[in-house]
Amino acid sequence: MSADSPQPADRPLYQVTDLTRVFGRDGRVRALDGVSLQVRAGQRLGIVGESGSGKSTLIRLMAALDRPTSGSVTFEGQQISGLREPRLGFLRAAVQLVFQDPRSSLNPRMTVGSIVTEPLRSRHLRGALEPVDAGVRLREVLQAVDLPADAASRYPHEFSGGQRQRIAIARALAPDPRVLIADEPVSALDVSVRAQVLNLLADLVAARGLTLIFVSHDLSVVRHLCDSVVVLRAGRIEEQGPSEQVFAQPSADYTRALIAAIPRLRIG
Repeated sequence: MSADSPQPADRPLYQVTDLTRVFGRDGRVRALDGVSLQVRAGQRLGIVGESGSGKSTLIRLMAALDRPTSGSVTFEGQQISGLREPRLGFLRAAVQLVFQDPRSSLNPRMTVGSIVTEPLRSRHLRGALEPVDAGVRLREVLQAVDLPADAASRYPHEFSGGQRQRIAIARALAPDPRVLIADEPVSALDVSVRAQVLNLLADLVAARGLTLIFVSHDLSVVRHLCDSVVVLRAGRIEEQGPSEQVFAQPSADYTRALIAAIPRLRIG
C-alpha cells in the first residue's frame, strides 16, 4: 500500500469556503448557501440532515462531480472546484465514493472482478496511481470486505443487497484512496444487514487510516461511525462540532429535533 502524502500540521485535507450551489434558470433553488467547513486527515465526518438539506450536493462538490455557483473547495491545498476532468487525476486517486444503492451503481453486464478493478484502468487515474498488479489488488480488497475470491467471476445480480454494497466498497478501496465518501450507503439495505455493513466500514476506516466523510439522515449511525458532525438544513450549516458534544449538548433546536425524532439503529 502507498504511504499517505505528508500534510502540514496546520493545513486541512479539505477546505470548503462559502460554498453556494444554485439550480434552475431563475436561480431560485439554493441547494447550498454559504457552507464552510474543514476536514482533516484521519477525521471521520458525518454530514446529516433531512432530505433536501443539501447533503448530496455538498459531497458532489467535494468530489468535483459538480461545480459550485460560488465559493471554493480545495483538497490538499489545491483548488478543485472548476478543474477539468483531465486535471483531477490526483483527486480521483485519493478520494473514492460509495453510493446509496448498489443496484444502480454496479454495471450488471460486468463481472465483479471487472467492476472492482475498473478504477485501476481509468486513464485519468493511471498517472496518479502507483503501479499495481490488478489481480493481487482484486484478491486483497475482496478479502478485506469478506467476499470469497470466486466472487470475481460472478455478476452483481448473483449477490444479495448487502453483498453488492461490499462489492461497491471493494471497488472504492481498489485504488488505495486516502478518503472515502459514503453517501447513505446503508439506507437501501435491509435492516438485518445494515449493522454488518456499517461495522465493516468502521473496521476498514480504522485499519487503513482512512478519512471518512459519511452522509446520512440517521444521527444514530453517524454517532456510531463519526468523531465529528455537520448538521445541514435547507442548504445551510445549522450546527457542527465533535459528535459527542453535538449529541450531548446540541445548540440548535433543529439538531435537538433530529436527535429526538430519528429511530436508533442497534449496532454491534
